Amino acid sequence: MTHFDVVVLGAGAAGLFAAMRAGQRGRRVLLLDHADEPGKKILISGGGRCNFTNLGCVPERFLSANRHFARSALARYTQHDFIALVGKHRIAFHEKTLGQLFCDGSARQIVQMLLDECRAAGVDLRVGHRITDVTRSDRFAVATDRGAFTSDSLVLATGGLSIPKMGATGFAHDVARRFALPIVAPRPGLVPLTFASADLELMRPLAGVALPVVARCGKAAFPEAMLFTHRGLSGPAILQASSYWIEGTSITIDALPGRDAAAELLAAKRARPKAEARTILSDLLPQRLAQALAALHLPPRVMGEMGDAPLKAFGALLNAWRLTPAGTEGYAKAEVTLGGVDTAALSSKTMEAKDIPGLFVIGEAVDVTGWLGGYNFQWAWSSGWAAGEAA
Repeated sequence: MTHFDVVVLGAGAAGLFAAMRAGQRGRRVLLLDHADEPGKKILISGGGRCNFTNLGCVPERFLSANRHFARSALARYTQHDFIALVGKHRIAFHEKTLGQLFCDGSARQIVQMLLDECRAAGVDLRVGHRITDVTRSDRFAVATDRGAFTSDSLVLATGGLSIPKMGATGFAHDVARRFALPIVAPRPGLVPLTFASADLELMRPLAGVALPVVARCGKAAFPEAMLFTHRGLSGPAILQASSYWIEGTSITIDALPGRDAAAELLAAKRARPKAEARTILSDLLPQRLAQALAALHLPPRVMGEMGDAPLKAFGALLNAWRLTPAGTEGYAKAEVTLGGVDTAALSSKTMEAKDIPGLFVIGEAVDVTGWLGGYNFQWAWSSGWAAGEAA
């Protein structure tokens, strides 16, 4: 049975980073993954270009039962630190929108950068190892289908439940429970929302239509694009709102952000009294959506024949369209897993379990979930660095 100073379970973003940092400190590190290659989720992220961080990374843009928990790790290894590492490896990148940074080339460049750093730090990376048991007595013991290993420190970095086709499992949660770490109930995050048949009568024929909106859920508001689908709503604004959505509650859509829809409809009535409502609406919204909403909410008359009251009511609807989702498209379409190992059981400085010396939990396995747009990668880098500094 081979002994290491540190065994890291999971060669994704967080695991690679923790292994790299621990190796740089002179620790003898083994990095294990059940997949046939490391960094699989990195490779598919950002349309293959990897949205590797966000210029606007602040703790307030992360969800957790303890909203202050992420603050320490994010401050100790920042987005600017990761950008400097990307620069050191001469990887060209650009800002897309809202502070989101992407590779000019391929996400494979980020994976290669992490592998190069791990190799330089002497990390022993082994893929295709299915972990069959994890125990602890005087040290940690990890059994796999290709041998057993022991270590003084164990870093749990096997992610969450999102995108099971990429090999995601509940392994991190299972191991955490084995060590009696509490779990905040997991659920899909950054995920398309589904709707019941009454709403789908409007939405399904609009599949493929996109428009800029502000999606609100509780106090959270996201000014981005919304997309109609065969099952409901998607697009960045909806994915963002979904992380705040709780079953049985509503979301609100402002389909004309920054504009007073009622005032514009009343002005159009005065200026173009002989125009049909759907014609006026098509100047404000995508044509298919304009026609569907006009048919549903306005009488079949020209603008000049309509009273002000129905136009004001319809304008109010456009600026605050209240919808109650039936559910989500689940982990198969979710970009992240909300919930996970309860932060109350972990040190915010080192990510070490308070009651189990040497056990660290990082990345998506922890109850810390970022916004869409590079925030979850930054949490992987920051939490991985924190654990790698201490493991």
